[in-house]
This record gives sequence, structure tokens and C-alpha cells, in this order.
Amino acid sequence: MHITVAGKQVETGEALQQHVRDGLAGIAQKYFDHALEANVTFRRDAKGRLGAFFACDINLKAGRNLFMRGEGEGTDAHRAFEVAAEHVAKRLRRYRRRVNEHARSLAEARDSVAETATQYVLQAEEDQPEQEAPAAAGDGHDSHGVIVAEQLTEIARLTVGEAVMRLDLTHQPVMMFRNSASGALNVVYRRPDGCVGWIDAAAQ
Repeated sequence: MHITVAGKQVETGEALQQHVRDGLAGIAQKYFDHALEANVTFRRDAKGRLGAFFACDINLKAGRNLFMRGEGEGTDAHRAFEVAAEHVAKRLRRYRRRVNEHARSLAEARDSVAETATQYVLQAEEDQPEQEAPAAAGDGHDSHGVIVAEQLTEIARLTVGEAVMRLDLTHQPVMMFRNSASGALNVVYRRPDGCVGWIDAAAQ
């Protein structure tokens, strides 16, 4: 786990840095089985509440496209970190609970009759042999695309939020699903800028 500790008018000695490393390591061990990245910044806060003159900001990367932020105040830097770390832990607990609930809903969906479709992989046109004969007219396929693979895929009934979560968890670039609210076919996909695009066939 890569941790960066910085201070603004606050001395971040070895004791404080070790306290941060131990605290974040405990959170990582409890909620995630892979490395995390964290930036921890301490600063003096003259406007702190109830005599809290130190503040701590934690910006944590807990996975692909999963970022958490925690803020805390305290009478000393150690206490400010503990408050901020607890805020991060609460958000991670909430996220893990949503993931577990989503996994259970997927398991229940597999036990029911699933809607399916056939997924095709087409050979790029420039990779096709020149002598390749075009597909027969009326066979339902574009004569410009040679099918090199096909497989049955499930079309799950999900909310948009659940679809985006599944897209992140499975690292797929695109996914079709049936919107549980509207009943229409929808698509979510990962854009080149890292954002998620959403296509709703029912929207007018």
C-alpha cells in the first residue's frame, strides 16, 4: 500500500507517519484484499470546533474507479487522523454492504429464468481474406462482417446504479441490461475519458 503523508504547518514525524500506516493497514486488511493508495494531509485549523486545532484529510483509492475521502478534527494530529479514518471506514463498510447485497441479488437472479441474447465477435474488415465469400443473402448477418466467435450472454434486470456497479466489478467495457424501472433495454459503457455512458432505449 502506497501512503503519502504531508503536513501544512504540522510536523509529520515518524511516530505520526507510523500511526497513519498502521491505521490504514488495519482498514485495508478488514475491507480489501489488495493494495490501496492514500494521500493523508494534516493542517492546523484555528477555526476548529470544541478546541480542535488540528485537521486531517484522507484521500484514498480503494480500487478501480473507487475513491473515498475522510475528514477529521482533533486536539492533536493523531486524534484528527483517527476521526478521518473512521469516516473512511464507514464509507467502505457502506460500499461493501452494497456490493454484498448486489452479489446476493445476482445469485437470486441466476436461480430464476434469465433473459439471454447471443453475443458475436466480428473479424475486423481489414483482417478478412480477400477471397472470403460474402455471407448468403437473408442469413441475418452483415456480409461485411465475418463472425469469428459467438456466445450466449445474460441480459440481467437491474437498476442503472446496479448496472454501473456490475460494470466496475467485472471490468467490462460495455454491458446491456433491462432497466428494472422502465423494462426497456439499456446499455452502460466505459467512455475513453473514464466516465460511464448510459443509453436508455425508452428515453424520448
